[in-house]
Amino acid sequence: MVKSPKKPNGIEVFIAWIGSVPSIIFHSILFLGFLILTVAGPFPRDYVLLVWNTIVSLEAIYLAIFIQFSVNRNTRSLQEVEEDIDEIQEDVEELGEDVDEIQEDIEEISEDIDELSEEDAEEEKFHKDHATSIDRLTEDMRRILNELESLKRKQ
Repeated sequence: MVKSPKKPNGIEVFIAWIGSVPSIIFHSILFLGFLILTVAGPFPRDYVLLVWNTIVSLEAIYLAIFIQFSVNRNTRSLQEVEEDIDEIQEDVEELGEDVDEIQEDIEEISEDIDELSEEDAEEEKFHKDHATSIDRLTEDMRRILNELESLKRKQ
């Protein structure tokens, strides 16, 4: 049973983007921007670091949620694969039983063929013996006729 791939929803697309090279580039630029704001920016350093720490903490929380979402999705997928494997194993077992039955049928057919061959051999022997007997009888009849003829001539 072939299953068509499920179209990814928005969260799945976002999770895929988070694990991509463009995401690394985006985050690197974002970190660099906050570093520049911290060192040479117009805002107070403590304020920038507070905002930065808050953003990083929230991002870590969301990343943990996204990771758990991916784990749950993969677990469901693995369960479906496990069910498919169980079905395949049942099919293989049924095929094995069918092969065993076919093997038994083949053995029975082989035995029937052997029996028929033996019967054919016996029948062929009977016909040969019968033909030989008829040939002997024919030969005996000829001899008798020849003797009768010779007796008739003598009389």
